[in-house]
Amino acid sequence: MTDVTAPLAWLPDFIEPLLTWLPIWAQILVSSLIKIILIIIPVLLGVMYLTFAERKIIGYMQMRIGPNRVGPRGWLQPIADTLKFLTKEVILPTNSNVYLFIIAPMLSLVPALAAWAVVPFLDTWVLADIDASLLYILALTSIGVYGILVAGWASNSKYAFLGAMRAGAQVVAYEIAMGFALVGVLMAAGSLNLREIVLHQSGGLFQWYWLPLFPLFIVYFISGVAETNRAPFDVAEGESEIVAGFHVEYSGIAFALFFLAEYANMILISTLTSLLFLGGWLSPFDGLTWLTGLPVIGLLFGNGLHWLLIKIC
Repeated sequence: MTDVTAPLAWLPDFIEPLLTWLPIWAQILVSSLIKIILIIIPVLLGVMYLTFAERKIIGYMQMRIGPNRVGPRGWLQPIADTLKFLTKEVILPTNSNVYLFIIAPMLSLVPALAAWAVVPFLDTWVLADIDASLLYILALTSIGVYGILVAGWASNSKYAFLGAMRAGAQVVAYEIAMGFALVGVLMAAGSLNLREIVLHQSGGLFQWYWLPLFPLFIVYFISGVAETNRAPFDVAEGESEIVAGFHVEYSGIAFALFFLAEYANMILISTLTSLLFLGGWLSPFDGLTWLTGLPVIGLLFGNGLHWLLIKIC
């Protein structure tokens, strides 16, 4: 098994010869930066087009086309939205706490991105393979609620404060249910390491934890939907009484950071569901050696990153 803690582990082959002449500390620094970029960029691109997909789906549900003006069939709409957010002014409300008002979006986004450091994409593809990676993710996802509460309080707005209280209460409440659901996974795998949890599910579709831990799987799924403020748990953004929730006073790039944090958490929850209950990168045909051992078909039906991406979607 490849040592996932080695400085040049799981880097592209053409990059490794360029770094071997560097001292070991520089190899660790440069390779870590490259790995972070390889993780963060797809997440941010996923966030951009997840919003586009959501708008398109909602449009079809409401018998309208959705965004279709920028680029072919609207495919460049996320890029246009990004440029719009970058060029808009960040307006500071009167009598607001300026420092906390600016810090709040970062308090939400940083934990949402930092959690990806311990997510294994393959057996050898993980940035930080720590023993308590599951506990680390639970701790970071809990920190995100502080950004919500600080944003509502620092805005000096009753609407934002009410939205923050409702969103904060919802996140904390369902975090408890999610934690209890993960206790079953911990007991079944005997480890807090996400990579070890996935490897304990090897053997095919019916060896994954969704079957023996099906009630906990349902609890975790519902808690994940509630924690990411998706319907029908989107009470923090009731437009009839509290306008747009805790970020009602935010504009420009500050609002975009909250947007990024929310959708990055959605992708993270989907990824964790795939790793903890659906076998991660493991193939549902893992036990069928006669199929996975074939030269060409084995690449499709064997273990690989494509299975993790399919499960996340």
